[in-house]
Amino acid sequence: MEQAPIRVAVVGASGRMGQEILRALGSDPGFRVVAAISRSRVGENARAVAGPKAPDLTFSNKLGASLDTSPADVVVDLSHHSCAATHAESAAKRGAAFVIGCTGLDANDMASLRETCEKHSQPGLVVPNFAVGAVLMMKFAEMASRWMPDAEIIEMHHERKEDAPSGTAMLTLDLIAKARTEEPTKKPRETLKLAGARGAEKNGIHVHSVRMPGFLAHQQVLFGGPGEILTIRHDSTDRVSFMAGVKISVRSVLGRQGLTIGLDKILFGQ
Repeated sequence: MEQAPIRVAVVGASGRMGQEILRALGSDPGFRVVAAISRSRVGENARAVAGPKAPDLTFSNKLGASLDTSPADVVVDLSHHSCAATHAESAAKRGAAFVIGCTGLDANDMASLRETCEKHSQPGLVVPNFAVGAVLMMKFAEMASRWMPDAEIIEMHHERKEDAPSGTAMLTLDLIAKARTEEPTKKPRETLKLAGARGAEKNGIHVHSVRMPGFLAHQQVLFGGPGEILTIRHDSTDRVSFMAGVKISVRSVLGRQGLTIGLDKILFGQ
């Protein structure tokens, strides 16, 4: 028996990432986009904005009302971290799972999302980076840190990205810190000629953030040891690189319980 397509509502649907998702899901028979939420393009046709592969829907700015009219199985939120908890609550109380792709979420946001999952018995997934290659980069960095405890992270994004360090960098940092079996080499007392020259630091790992036109999403993790350097790098040069991960997330969240953080938990069965 043929399985019915997964009904998806996309929040932040008129943004660059949102439009790419509309095209990816709209052209895949395994999904059916039932709502496209946007603050800036209300009343416009999604296909006219995102192209012929997008669904023939009108942009709305009311997630709750849209879900009441057109129920969804999963809500994908690409909007802004300040709205993520509200959107998740709106989705979960209407029986929909949620996938959050906006970064900048803090500990309070995560606690609120967990509470929403428990209160409504709906699963949720927070994905700092949908690119499968980026997830592999983080996994390889986690593996390397067991043998090379000295690490630094350089992440580079487009000039419109607000949060720094990126969600991917923060997750990478945490993975490295938890996996290390040795303490990093003690550094000499530093003399900084410019404040912040060494970037931010947590758990002995320095993180450097670049925001500049021409970049999309890039990260390299540098490991140093006696007489050797290991560089693990991932580059997303087009937003299409995120679409495989979006589809995996939407398919997989429905079979989970509670809140899951990171696409790696899906790919590696955690």
